[in-house]
Amino acid sequence: MAPLSTLLLVRLPRAMLRSSVHHNQVLLSNSNARLMAAAYSSTPSPSKVVYGSWDKLPKIVQDYIVEKTAIVQPDNIHICDGSEQEKKQLLAEMVQLGEIKKLTSPRFKNCWLACTDPRDVARVESKTVIATDCKEDTIPTPKAGITGTLGQWMSPSQLDTELESRMPGAMKGRTMYVIPFGMGPTGGSISKYGIELTDSRYVVCSMGIMTRISPKVLDLIGKNNEFVKCLHSVGCPLPLQKPLVRNWPCDPEKVLVSHIPAKNEIISYGSGYGGNSLLGKKCFALRIGSTIGRREGWLAEHMLILGITNPQGVKKYIAAAFPSACGKTNLAMMDPSLPGWKVECVGDDIAWLKFDSKGKLHAINPENGFFGVAPGTSQQTNPNALAACMSNTVFTNVAETGDGGVYWEGMGETPVEPVTSWLNQPWTKDSGKPSAHPNSRFCAPAAQCPTIDPDWEKEDGVPIDAIVFGGRRPKGVPLVYEAFNWQHGVFIGSAMRSEATAAAEHKGKEIMHDPFAMRPFFGYNFGKYLDHWLSMDQSGRDMPKIFHVNWFRKGSDGKFMWPGFGDNSRVLEWIFNRTEKSGSSNSQNSRNSAIGILPTAKSINVNGLDEFKDPANLEKCFEIDQGFWKEEVTAIRKYFDEQVSKDLPQEINSQLDQLSDRVSKM
Repeated sequence: MAPLSTLLLVRLPRAMLRSSVHHNQVLLSNSNARLMAAAYSSTPSPSKVVYGSWDKLPKIVQDYIVEKTAIVQPDNIHICDGSEQEKKQLLAEMVQLGEIKKLTSPRFKNCWLACTDPRDVARVESKTVIATDCKEDTIPTPKAGITGTLGQWMSPSQLDTELESRMPGAMKGRTMYVIPFGMGPTGGSISKYGIELTDSRYVVCSMGIMTRISPKVLDLIGKNNEFVKCLHSVGCPLPLQKPLVRNWPCDPEKVLVSHIPAKNEIISYGSGYGGNSLLGKKCFALRIGSTIGRREGWLAEHMLILGITNPQGVKKYIAAAFPSACGKTNLAMMDPSLPGWKVECVGDDIAWLKFDSKGKLHAINPENGFFGVAPGTSQQTNPNALAACMSNTVFTNVAETGDGGVYWEGMGETPVEPVTSWLNQPWTKDSGKPSAHPNSRFCAPAAQCPTIDPDWEKEDGVPIDAIVFGGRRPKGVPLVYEAFNWQHGVFIGSAMRSEATAAAEHKGKEIMHDPFAMRPFFGYNFGKYLDHWLSMDQSGRDMPKIFHVNWFRKGSDGKFMWPGFGDNSRVLEWIFNRTEKSGSSNSQNSRNSAIGILPTAKSINVNGLDEFKDPANLEKCFEIDQGFWKEEVTAIRKYFDEQVSKDLPQEINSQLDQLSDRVSKM
């Protein structure tokens, strides 16, 4: 077995290749020794670089490419520059290969449709791992006999074995695309940079939307002498060993998405799907990002960022965490129903948050685009998202209409027939199965959103006044409540539960624990993550208030009790007012409860909502049932005991005890 340093070709002194190996080291095979020697004695042949300039790459980037090229063995190297010319070339090549189709409807300008192998449609949490020397650095130690659910750890030696069976020769016959990309405004104080090496044109085009690909990134990498290393292969070297399904290259039986925090490195194999292949997204922005944030004193979170302005022109910014497909994008791009209010979008999925020198929390959206769930997006639910994806967008796994457009469930339109489903089958409303995959996506430039915030690319980020947690809770959890203090707010985030979504491989409507909406994305031990959040509360800092919302509570008739969508602005108004530093309205619009601070009866503006003409109907949205919350306390305690165990901070355990005591006295 080759050690990790061999397989990944970490820069070792050349002398090590000539020296004898100590008795307790694994001997390098002749083939691996030759690979390492080749990596350190040569650079890629100039004939291999078919696009871009090798000489303009920083030395550390050249070294990285040399290391990986020796392993994956591409035929050609293409150094991306993010230009329109490059994008057109790659899209034309994909069309020729049948990997993508250009939409011909005049409604969709410069838009494209990709349909994947049906086995490659979502993030694969069970095959997403983090490799550290010490298991407890990655995941908490669960209770004896319990399977941990807060991440997947793999030992470095096991990762060596797994990668050794996948990566050598993975790009044979293909082109390696070198993507220099920025996360956050280029040159910003919170921004970070990466290099992704991939053999997928789809990845290049999608990363061109989701991140900032530019030669300027190479300049910053050279200046900073650091970057996050991202290696991705679809796992289909040429000539093919077996035919592709839907002309979509992947190796679904051997998918592996691995993270090595100590080296700021990501290696992904076998999947072409967004979350597994666009390595700037969850892999970098959250898993590796959170480990960098812990070292540097900031937070990388699964959060939207929005700006909200009241009729008097006062503006505040809110960061909010929801699990995938639970309304993040809808909230970030909301058209408020309240007259005179305005909501603008900074980001819909990921936030990096850092306190400035004056103690104010600021946040950036590290992404450059939207990778939104298509089903349910309509003119009614999210007109701004729909407008954003009408041009320059890559759609994945939606249906194609007879006029060369796209369609999905919940679009609120009658599609032009004939309709071809994402499975390339004729589809009608009577087909008995959806036309689009439940996790089908649109990948659209953020700048195209009609409500994009004017400061969305501000280098130092926007100031955050409130943090909101939420999820799908059909029973028991009120529409909105506020934490008593920062520590209580961290507890609320740690105790989040929500229905599972289609964004991962889980099925059905199971209520799952999803702390901070980060359960699939923690880059290190959740107990240490909680410690990190608690450590944010420091003297001299202006700590944002923390809230919890639940748009999805249902009544006895099985229908949603709250109208949602644009009417969620009515809840944001209360949150906005609660963040005021002073004023009589702030002291008169709240009441304490066992679980947190609730709005008073008249502090939620329901003017124009017929269903709340009877005040009792609104009050039902805030009912707190003692029996339900006793069960909730029990479920949370069981989860902490089984999943976090000795790694749970004492402060979080104390907050749970305090909640239990308050509920028992209701």
